[in-house]
Amino acid sequence: MLSYWEKTQLLNYDLIVLGGGITGMFCALEYRKLNPKASIAILERGLFSNGASTKNAGFACFGSLTELMDDSKNMDNESLCKIVQMRIDGLALLRETLGDKNIDLQWKGGYELFFDKTPDALNQIDHFNELLKPIFKKNVFYWNNSKIKQFGFSEDRVKHIIENPFEGQIDTGMMMRALRSIVNEKDISFFSNVTLTDFDFSKDQNHLSLKLKNIDFNFHCNNLAICNNAFASQLFPSLKISPGRGLVILTEPIANLKLDGTFHYQQGYYYFRNIKDRILLGGGRSVDFDTESTTSFGVNPKIKNQLIEDLQNFIFPSEKVSLDMEWSGIMAFGKDKMPIVKKHQNNIVIGVKLSGMGIAIGSEVGKKLAMLLEN
Repeated sequence: MLSYWEKTQLLNYDLIVLGGGITGMFCALEYRKLNPKASIAILERGLFSNGASTKNAGFACFGSLTELMDDSKNMDNESLCKIVQMRIDGLALLRETLGDKNIDLQWKGGYELFFDKTPDALNQIDHFNELLKPIFKKNVFYWNNSKIKQFGFSEDRVKHIIENPFEGQIDTGMMMRALRSIVNEKDISFFSNVTLTDFDFSKDQNHLSLKLKNIDFNFHCNNLAICNNAFASQLFPSLKISPGRGLVILTEPIANLKLDGTFHYQQGYYYFRNIKDRILLGGGRSVDFDTESTTSFGVNPKIKNQLIEDLQNFIFPSEKVSLDMEWSGIMAFGKDKMPIVKKHQNNIVIGVKLSGMGIAIGSEVGKKLAMLLEN
């Protein structure tokens, strides 16, 4: 049962943001800047941010060479540069808002591994360096095979490495704590573990029906921002997005670990990094796309086995390592990598389909949503 105080003071807002990840919190923060006296609430279905914002690998990146090559099949050069610029701007906004120390940002560089003796990517370096030069003002990708031995990779398996100095790694947990702290400071309410069962934004209704611990209640708001990424398709089936589950495994501490930085292979479908003296390895959706197109969390044994095999065969081949943890996150994808940022109607905006680039692009998408509501 709800009390009079709860009904009169805690259920009515100028803006409700559905989704408490990076996008949702930045939408709320930007709306607060534009509307200092507005009442704002964020509704989150999980205990934390139950999509990918707290379950990612902690990459501050904008796309590996082969990922951009793959993206170019569905995007022209102008669109590709636009999405890269948006990712760079998003990372800049994240850093400006939270501060590098509060996200433990470390610019250790990014690397892409190749297993063929003559990969086509080597012939594409000059083209993409020229394409991206207006954004970065210098070359982004270059061949650096000396790092194969330096990082301890199998020289039998890894034939080439392409380096990218404009990539870093962050501590995702620190990032989300810092973001939540700012949200609290700005008098933005944050509700966890709430399940949206229905919403009605007809002219005279403007309410969301929710459930919390088997209690049904309604929130009322003037504006609504949909920022729950893959889960938005459950509310708007017409959105052309599909969920993509991503598995991450983490090793026990490893003595004398040589690798240091962020790493990709196979068009960005696989990625790994060091966390101090551990290896975090994730991805592998391409092994089983159909099963991984889901909003259900879980571990796909096929993918887990592939990650472990890669870990032992060429990432850290010198000795057997033990796993400490595993988890999955839910992302959203479409035909291309451009996020959906639009008005659904005058008082509803949608910002979804971040294509596995939430750290880079989430802040910028959230900011754009708040500006859409103002306009």
